[in-house]
Amino acid sequence: MNTKDVCDLEKYLPLGTICRLKGSKHKMMITGFCMYEHDEKHTLYDYCGCAYPEGMLSTNEVSLFNQEDLEKVYIIGPSNEEDKKFKVNLGSVLQIIESAPNEMEEPVVQEEPPEEDIYVVGE
Repeated sequence: MNTKDVCDLEKYLPLGTICRLKGSKHKMMITGFCMYEHDEKHTLYDYCGCAYPEGMLSTNEVSLFNQEDLEKVYIIGPSNEEDKKFKVNLGSVLQIIESAPNEMEEPVVQEEPPEEDIYVVGE
């Protein structure tokens, strides 16, 4: 990923997009953005995804890929104002990562408490 890519947030397809990677016969569904591979280089990929229509059958079946790995897009996932705001925030994070790639560790995401009550079935 380079600075030109960081500024081009429109390249990021929405979650739920169904695509096929170069050299593959199988479809993928985009399930996330900017994922690190846990290797010595801490490689950052544009997307993570799972097989489509099968979905994730186990926790170790996540595929990591970049925009240039896409060969064909079949269906573009849903996009709304939340998606657009997210991409702006994503741009800020990517600029930080790009400015100091060797100093970055895997980002820590703090979950916010749910806004509504959660009910557990059977209790």
